[in-house]
Amino acid sequence: MLSLVSFFGDIASELLYPIMPLYLKSIGMGVLYIGLLEGVADAIAGLSKSYFGKLSDISGRRMPFVWFGYVLSSFSKSAIGIFVNPAWVLLTRSGDRLGKGVRTAARDAMLSSEATPETKGAVFGFHRSLDTLGAFLGPILALIYLHYHPGEYRRLFAYALIPAIFVVITLGFVKEKRVERKIENGNAFWNSLSYWKIASPEYKKILLLIISFTLMNSSDMFLILKARESGLGDVQTISLYIFYNLIYALSSYKMGILSDRIGKKKVFIMGLFFFIITYAGMAFNSRIEIFYFLFILYGLFAAATEGISKAWISNLCQKVDLATALGFQATTQSIAAMFASFIAGAIWMSYGPMAMFLFSALGTLLVTVILIKERSIQ
Repeated sequence: MLSLVSFFGDIASELLYPIMPLYLKSIGMGVLYIGLLEGVADAIAGLSKSYFGKLSDISGRRMPFVWFGYVLSSFSKSAIGIFVNPAWVLLTRSGDRLGKGVRTAARDAMLSSEATPETKGAVFGFHRSLDTLGAFLGPILALIYLHYHPGEYRRLFAYALIPAIFVVITLGFVKEKRVERKIENGNAFWNSLSYWKIASPEYKKILLLIISFTLMNSSDMFLILKARESGLGDVQTISLYIFYNLIYALSSYKMGILSDRIGKKKVFIMGLFFFIITYAGMAFNSRIEIFYFLFILYGLFAAATEGISKAWISNLCQKVDLATALGFQATTQSIAAMFASFIAGAIWMSYGPMAMFLFSALGTLLVTVILIKERSIQ
């Protein structure tokens, strides 16, 4: 049921995401502002994930956070198109990401509780598959709309309310299990950020490498912009994103099962190699058929890293700290993603897209080599 909630949520989200950079450029926002917008939004989501994850552990509840987070995100998305104003876009986009921050750790803790250490890759992979299936269908609906209404982006924000309503309906069928409460004194926000002090050494090593990679992994909007600026039209650009999500959806569950069999580290490294090839290719490519190949690899990268990293991390913490540990991971990654988008936007503006993509590819290669050589991490 949680996967179905995410399915409808991603239809609403991805109905809008591939047209977001096109919409922002159409109302006069440049690449640097888009990078700033995504960076701030990611930072808000990140800081809130840690805090609300800790609150979930302390309260012994998951569903109130899941409820509020999904509802806030679903309706904030549609509000973006009400006014053509940079401040309003920043406010509503931040509300969308705050909702993600409120729900993520509690939801992932619920998913983790449904699995054993040997099956967590499959559980998180299944969730990512259904979640990304929604991300596959959303852009298709956007593509159909733009076929009949080219360049008319704002009305799509209102249509995103329809899957948002299904999110609310499906949430009503999710049942919460009893959770052992975390007894702790002090301020929940600062306690959530201090999880590092009590985390296991292996957790710390894995998280540091994941954060290092995240600094190289800027917003997907830059890939969409690169395709658009290479001469592809709106329909071709969005079709690439649809194709990426299809590959992501079809391979996430299989990648999760594979990680349970051969190890999370091996599958994660494989994903990093897919990322390196994708970004190196994006630096030089301008042909549509090559873009499709690169987006296949990018879908495989996402399937081999997104759910896998959560399953990997959740095996390295105590149940009573589960949402806190997952929230801390999400917080540090989101802060790193904020800087990644800032850096990417600045490099693009100063030196062009080729330099930006090569910077990310070479940085990720360095992280991959370190991870391979680190024998203490399995």
